[in-house]
Amino acid sequence: MLVILAIAGVTSVLVAWLPKREAAGIVFWLTSGRHEVAYQPVVAQWNEASRARRFGSQPSLAMTRMANRSFEQLMLSGFLSGTPVADLLESSDDTIPRAFLGPVEQVGFVDLTQRLREEGIYERFELRAFDPFTSRGHIFGLPRGVHPVLLAYRADIVEAAGIDLSQVETWEDYFRAMRPLMADNDGDGQPDRYLLSFNEVATNELTILMLQNGGVFFDDEELPDFANEKNAHVLATVVSWMTGPDRVAQTTTPNSHLRNPDGFALAVPMPDWLLSVWKMELPMLTGKLKLMPLPAWERGGRRTSTRGGSMIGINRRSPHAEAAWEIAKTLYTSREVAEQLYRETSIISPLKEFWGEAFYAEPDPYVSGQAAGLLYIEQAPHVPKRTSSPYAATAETYMIGAFLDLREYAEQHAVYDAEALKPVALRLLEEAQHSLRHLILRNTFLSPPTK
Repeated sequence: MLVILAIAGVTSVLVAWLPKREAAGIVFWLTSGRHEVAYQPVVAQWNEASRARRFGSQPSLAMTRMANRSFEQLMLSGFLSGTPVADLLESSDDTIPRAFLGPVEQVGFVDLTQRLREEGIYERFELRAFDPFTSRGHIFGLPRGVHPVLLAYRADIVEAAGIDLSQVETWEDYFRAMRPLMADNDGDGQPDRYLLSFNEVATNELTILMLQNGGVFFDDEELPDFANEKNAHVLATVVSWMTGPDRVAQTTTPNSHLRNPDGFALAVPMPDWLLSVWKMELPMLTGKLKLMPLPAWERGGRRTSTRGGSMIGINRRSPHAEAAWEIAKTLYTSREVAEQLYRETSIISPLKEFWGEAFYAEPDPYVSGQAAGLLYIEQAPHVPKRTSSPYAATAETYMIGAFLDLREYAEQHAVYDAEALKPVALRLLEEAQHSLRHLILRNTFLSPPTK
């Protein structure tokens, strides 16, 4: 009870700080400042048309950007208890699926499934883009991107060493080809460079690699199902990359690259949106990077993965649901918005009809003149399926815990071979899965979604 009262108190304070809502207007909440900038011309045009129809039926539109945490609290409070919620809501795949708890008919977003099919919109999108926002067969939003992942590598260093990565197909090929770059030239007993950046305390890279290998995280009942052979294989292999005398991967941050512009880690998995982040934070790498498909886990295997995403949805209690739907379609099917977002965020549109647009084929100086847009588009049809479970982020945290435990085991027992680590990896995943299932099944607020 005290927890509920505390949440209610915090939410009341947040609601009090919200801009006052005009009865005749549409309120649009979003969390991305860069999206907000891209949408401003559309919003201005909409409001100009609204003023021209002063006595007509088109309401005005007001955007409000807020922090992710505030957005999540206000969204959930409104959907569950009826406190004010915007008509239109846009946020990330870390936040939106939390609204999918409980019976599907009680989800706070308008179910767009039938509209999308009847209006011929569904088939225009790369269908995997809908995955994070589809719960129990019902689509609750338009997706902003597909977010394929490529490998960004230090082409200046690789090519200066005479290494040709064009023939690399698998991770094994990649590490074999790159191994000569791990020399210890300063004599400190450690390689001067590592071949791959892997963040061992965040979930991004591990999830990317598991999804690439076809890993499953949840079953059809949306209960954890990540303790399987595919995920154990990835977990054991990545630990073998991160430990022992033949270690090839290292944890890095943008600061690592700032401190060592000669290349502390020579490659990193790069979702499309992350490329724009590097452009802002690491401009000194302009012209030193190139992109290539991810090395596959096996010959003929998938050469990409996926990470991140956002959607726009409509509050099912909105008095302006039809007008909000028109705005959502305009924002998410506009060529102009797609171009603006690509130039600002490197995100390729999930609308397949835009993939032939000239701006995607423009040379990008940051990646040595490659057409980054086309390289991401080439892999977009091959991104793996993702879950929309409200517990996805929690599951990823449990899997990182299993990774850290396995790494500790490897170091304590001097076991660095992936095959030897796989049984332990599977056991640790089973323990983590059992703990998360127990948490979900016993907690009233975390009970599994029902049909």
